[in-house]
Order: sequence, then C-alpha cells, then structure tokens
Amino acid sequence: MSDGAGTGTAPLRGTGIPALSVPKVALVTGASGGIGRATAARLAATGTAVVVGYNSRRAEAEEVVAALDGAGHMALRIAVDEPSSILEAAAAVERRHGRLDALVNSGGATTPVPANDLDALTDEIFDRTVAVNLRGPFAVIRAFRPLLERGEGAAIVNISSIAARTGLGSSLAYLAAKAGVDALTLALAKVLAPKVRVFSVSPAGVDTGFVPGRTREQLERTAERLPLAHVTTPDDVARAVIACIVNLTSSTGIVLPVDEGRHL
Repeated sequence: MSDGAGTGTAPLRGTGIPALSVPKVALVTGASGGIGRATAARLAATGTAVVVGYNSRRAEAEEVVAALDGAGHMALRIAVDEPSSILEAAAAVERRHGRLDALVNSGGATTPVPANDLDALTDEIFDRTVAVNLRGPFAVIRAFRPLLERGEGAAIVNISSIAARTGLGSSLAYLAAKAGVDALTLALAKVLAPKVRVFSVSPAGVDTGFVPGRTREQLERTAERLPLAHVTTPDDVARAVIACIVNLTSSTGIVLPVDEGRHL
C-alpha cells in the first residue's frame, strides 16, 4: 500500500534484539519551517516517506520536500483550524499510502500578550489560540486515527510547550492551550492503546520565528540562566520527536521536556 521505505522491526542480525521501529509513512503538520521542517528532515533520513503538512506557505513546503532525503515525500495543505482541510488531507494520505505510522502535530500559532494585561487578551485572541493549538491537533488525530491504527508501531507526537508547566509563555491563552495538549496526550495514550502510542514533546524558547518579535538576543539572555545554558534549536526538538517514535516503543503518555532544564 505504501511507496515509502522503512526498516520495520526485524531483529538486528546476530543479536536477537529488535531493530528500531522506523516508520514507513509519517505526517508532520506545520512542516514548512522551524520544528516541523527539522522533524521532516530527521524522519526522511531514516527512510520514512514524509507528508509535509502546511497551512499557507506552499512554496516553502515544496522546498522542504525537495530537500528531503529519499523518495515518496509530498506536500499537503492541512489547515488545522479548518475541518474540511483536515478531512481532505486524510483522504489524500489514504489514497497515496493507505496507512500512517507516525503523526507529528507541529502546526500552531501564537499572539504575544503580556500575562498581566488581561484586557488585551481578547476573546477573539483566546479563541483563535485555542482553536489552532488545542482543537487543531485533536481534529488531526481524530481524522487520521483509522490510518494510524493500520500502521506499524504507530505513534503520535504533539509539540507542546514548557509554558504549560511553568505558567510563563507568549500569552495566557497559549500556555492554557498547551496544558490542554498535555492533558489530551495522557488521555489519548489510554484511549488509543495498544495500537498507537502518544507523546508530548515540550520545548521552551526555540530558535525559530514562531513568536513574533522575539529576538535571538532575548533567547540567549534567557539561556544564560538555564541549567544547560544553551539555546534550543529546531533540531534539538526534532531529535526528541524521533526518539519518541523510534526508540520509546514501550512508552506512552509521556510529556518530554526539551528545555535546557528550564522546568527545574
């Protein structure tokens, strides 16, 4: 059914130890830049056929596909706040592959609002933030569940935020939405077992353009106060995502911080 490649879980020759559970087909939402792009690259390097999901940046998504190792990749519009877009994407993946082994919910957006300015956090901003960052990932999981249940060693990784744990983030709405993502991860780990594992990867400030107006200098000043004194890169987060999908085959319902120790 799939035109992607993968090593599966055959034993490593001469050891009796199962090989890593490399997905044959993976979907990454929000893959036209930042964490999503780095994750797509890491997945493709394992031999996975990657569906590069994007909202409006089609040209950037096509550039990501062109740069990926291997074959069988495709760019596909998936606007996580548009139910029809999600359903159309699920139908397209079913036609192309007939299965899905990994889903990475990396699509999201935020509108920075100071935490103490409650009036500035309007209902419109709050609802939009929750729709994109919480309802969106759930809607994607709901639509792709049948394909994941046909997959091999299937896993879902939701990109969350350490803001859900620290109460410090770009807005109160954003950190509340990400706390919801973590709660949803725990609940879905029970609901979708044993066929699908579910994780949250929870970064702090990542060196991307995700938060409007945030500079590299600001990230560096914050990093100086953290235990590991390092600015998290998109690839740092991507490697954690791959670890969940490929290595943590006996784990589910985990919220994994990738935050240079900020949560401590």
